[in-house]
Amino acid sequence: MGAFSGPTLPPWMAARLEAGLGSVCLFGSNITSPDQLASLTAAMRTVAPDVLIATDEEGGDVTRLHEAEGSPHPGNAALGRVDDVVLTEAVARSIGGELFAAGIDLNTAPVVDVNSNPDNPVIGVRSFGDDPLLVARHAEAYIAGLQSAGVGACVKHFPGHGDTSVDSHLDLPTVHAPLELLRDRELLPFAAAVAAGTLSVMTSHVLLPAIDPVLPATLSPAVVALLHDDLGFDGLLVTDALDMKGASGGRGEPAAGVLALAAGCDLLCLGAEKDAALHDAIVAAIVDAVRSGVLAEARLTEAAERVVRASRQVQQWRADVSAETLSLSASALVAGRALRLNGQLPDLRGAVVLRFRTGTNVAVGPVPWGLPAGGKVLTEGRQVDVLPTSRVGDLIALAPAAPLIALVREPHRHPWVPELLSALADARPDLVVVEMGWPGDALPPGVTTVLTYGASLANARALDELLS
Repeated sequence: MGAFSGPTLPPWMAARLEAGLGSVCLFGSNITSPDQLASLTAAMRTVAPDVLIATDEEGGDVTRLHEAEGSPHPGNAALGRVDDVVLTEAVARSIGGELFAAGIDLNTAPVVDVNSNPDNPVIGVRSFGDDPLLVARHAEAYIAGLQSAGVGACVKHFPGHGDTSVDSHLDLPTVHAPLELLRDRELLPFAAAVAAGTLSVMTSHVLLPAIDPVLPATLSPAVVALLHDDLGFDGLLVTDALDMKGASGGRGEPAAGVLALAAGCDLLCLGAEKDAALHDAIVAAIVDAVRSGVLAEARLTEAAERVVRASRQVQQWRADVSAETLSLSASALVAGRALRLNGQLPDLRGAVVLRFRTGTNVAVGPVPWGLPAGGKVLTEGRQVDVLPTSRVGDLIALAPAAPLIALVREPHRHPWVPELLSALADARPDLVVVEMGWPGDALPPGVTTVLTYGASLANARALDELLS
């Protein structure tokens, strides 16, 4: 699953597609508009009609099609909060409709991790929730909606990334749980996804000592065997991006690719914005591994056959689906119903909105968030960024006679945010605090709070309606 930079197909990538590269994953830097994306995917199919074109369009905080403005669809946390599988299926079908029109075959979604650790720095609102049964039923609904639109689902991150406090983009997380708990919690949604007919599964770069104390899941034959032997999955197994430190740290992407194939993975996701040299280095490492007997040629053949089979399945689905007019009604309904208000809202006309900038993880990237610029609250009010260096007195001075709103994302993971929020609440008891991330326990007591269960454009629009 190769990758490249920019919105047009580079000649070097076209040459590798023509030579048989099985898949390409498109990221935000490859996408500028729906028309451009459709032209790009058509150009790839002109060279390689069977190429499996993928992207990472989870909805909610993680979006590639809408990286410039934010997703018009709520993410999994909002879907789980509303807990209406009919709406979850409808939102997934809407996302699938966008991807279908753009020529995308495979969506690396939904996330079916059970977010059992509230300090998780990379899953959070990307999860349907902390209840395995809830996650399982929404996984089934999401898969049904997405694949009914002619786009394959790729559930992730097997066998579960929810009980971690480390981001696998940056290091190797460990899940310290016995196998019995893993079966009852982490594996349950994946079992439901397999039963629902998901086209593919994506692995995680997580160490599970109860199964394999040495290798992360992506590189572990023992972990992959759980999926094939215990859950009965015989479809396409995709790695998470091999440029993540949880997979390639200390060994490099070529070595990680060989280990992943040997473990039973079928398609190697390289990550965003790669060059020809990395593709060639990984291919060379695979060839050397086969010739030296480290990697069985039969394993390589099996992996290639699964990629081809998945591509043909999507082509069959696409032949039976027609493009539909995009509808955001279900998405707007979910975003509105997901809101939770605690307390009474004051008159917020002319409010100063303090947006606490705590950064995002690599999966989310640079997607904008906050109240929408063209919304009702900011028609008379203004939005100001708050940084770790900001002082409470300066922030209070911004709104001496105006209402004050604080927008935060998971302050329980950033110690400077609760400290500043507490000081603001002491000085301004009328403060309204809006949590746009995974709810924690760091919001100041005694003030009005709103939980949105995500920071997508859909969440922001629903919040704007509530506050105004």
